[in-house]
Amino acid sequence: MTLVDSLNRGAADAGGSVLATGTRVLGALRPAAKPLHPVGRVVASRLHRSGLGTGVAFLDDAGDQQVVVRESRAIGLPEVLPDIHGLAIRVVNPDGSPGDLLLATTGWGRLTRFLLTASRTPYGRPMTTLLPYRTVVGPVLLGARSGSPGIVQLACAVGAGPWRPFAELVVSREDAPDQAISFDPVRNRVDGLEQYPVVTRLRAPAYSAARRSRA
Repeated sequence: MTLVDSLNRGAADAGGSVLATGTRVLGALRPAAKPLHPVGRVVASRLHRSGLGTGVAFLDDAGDQQVVVRESRAIGLPEVLPDIHGLAIRVVNPDGSPGDLLLATTGWGRLTRFLLTASRTPYGRPMTTLLPYRTVVGPVLLGARSGSPGIVQLACAVGAGPWRPFAELVVSREDAPDQAISFDPVRNRVDGLEQYPVVTRLRAPAYSAARRSRA
């Protein structure tokens, strides 16, 4: 292991501990089923993927699929106030396993796509996965923008490169049966999208703390 790897690992462990502690504190203080993104709505939706020639399975496979979507507010502030909005999408992988994508309101530029922002409405700002996935073509970030009600355009970018549309998400207004569904992008990987070890070490403790809080 190189010195850089050791430093990255140490920083991720420290960051993960901070996030996990914050999650436990929120879970203890806030009377909500979810300490993170407590206010939300789960709806059954459809994902139409057009397919790209990237070499990444999820981005390349065209077709329609029923998915489950949760729109949420990260902090849970009153609706009249801006909040960080979240979009969670559960897909079904070719082997039948669940795959989860989590996006939050950010910017859309080469740098701002990695920075959280707040909005008064769910799609008032673009959304990204904030942290990139490891793929065969390099670090890939996923993003989402909506130009009309109920229609969300999904795009991908390699690092800070240009955005490339690959799918359209049609969000239903009908509640899905399981409003208590729990999304976890670390445990539930999407085909072709792998978490970097440093990202896993950063995120996993917070998700584990959230599961214990709900229990």
